[in-house]
Amino acid sequence: MFKLFADWLVFGALSLSPTSRLGSSLHFFIYDATKILFMVLVIVFLITFIRTFFPPHKIKQILSKERFGISNFIAAFFGAISPFCSCSSIPIFLGFIEAEVPLGVAFSFLITSPLVNEVVFVMMGGTFGWRIAFIYALTGILLGVIGGLILGKLKLDRELLVGEGKDLPEQYLPVTFAGKIEYAWRDSWSVVSRLFWFILVGVGLGAIIHGYVPAEIFTRFIDPKSIFAVPLVVLIGVPIYAGCSTLVPIIFAVTSKGIPLGTSLAFMMAVAGLSLPEALMLKGTMTWKLLSIFFGLVALGIMIIGYLFNFIF
Repeated sequence: MFKLFADWLVFGALSLSPTSRLGSSLHFFIYDATKILFMVLVIVFLITFIRTFFPPHKIKQILSKERFGISNFIAAFFGAISPFCSCSSIPIFLGFIEAEVPLGVAFSFLITSPLVNEVVFVMMGGTFGWRIAFIYALTGILLGVIGGLILGKLKLDRELLVGEGKDLPEQYLPVTFAGKIEYAWRDSWSVVSRLFWFILVGVGLGAIIHGYVPAEIFTRFIDPKSIFAVPLVVLIGVPIYAGCSTLVPIIFAVTSKGIPLGTSLAFMMAVAGLSLPEALMLKGTMTWKLLSIFFGLVALGIMIIGYLFNFIF
């Protein structure tokens, strides 16, 4: 539906060419902005509606008592089988926060979702071999679990700008069906209104990067033999916005030119999981402190995975 609308508006009504940079960027902006805004509205509405049937903080209490990181693993695994890019994962993350899922569990999903999915797994297997595909999937899930556990232990819930303090006491939750609908709509619209400009600016930046910044740019500046190659490609990859499935063929091409596999994968993971558009959208949901810790922790994890792959392969 969103793609058809973007196709009609950009390539039909505006008569822009799909191969032009302007056409590609504008199509990306229209498609992603409408899709993400709709997802935020619908998912937060559904989560809030379901919450009206349960006592406040019940989900949080249950999951907070869970040990051994089982909830983090489930959230990371759910992220691995969900076909979302980093920006499209944010509505689900918001839904978790609105449902008062513990912060670390929600982050386990947000970390893994853009890095691992069935499409990437199949493409990695067909391109690099199934051994590498399995190791990549496992390390991506492991990064989500460990990252979520660490963020959960840091007790950073007060750094959230949404979700916290929005529950009514149990006796004041709406009882009638119409009241529950009204409460869910009011809550979801409040979230969308708060994030509207963050989403538009984030998607707009992603559209510019998508149309005008080639992913191959990092091959011009990397010395394959340098010990600093992995952190350097992570820094270069953050401003670029693309999904892993889009990048797998590019990663295969650059590895064939002598770039080590771990260095190439670190670049791909940084592009997919730590984009500037994602940061701009998340800024509407959390403080700079939490956002910086999240990005720094995931960047460190990606670097470790990059060095690990370079050592193994």
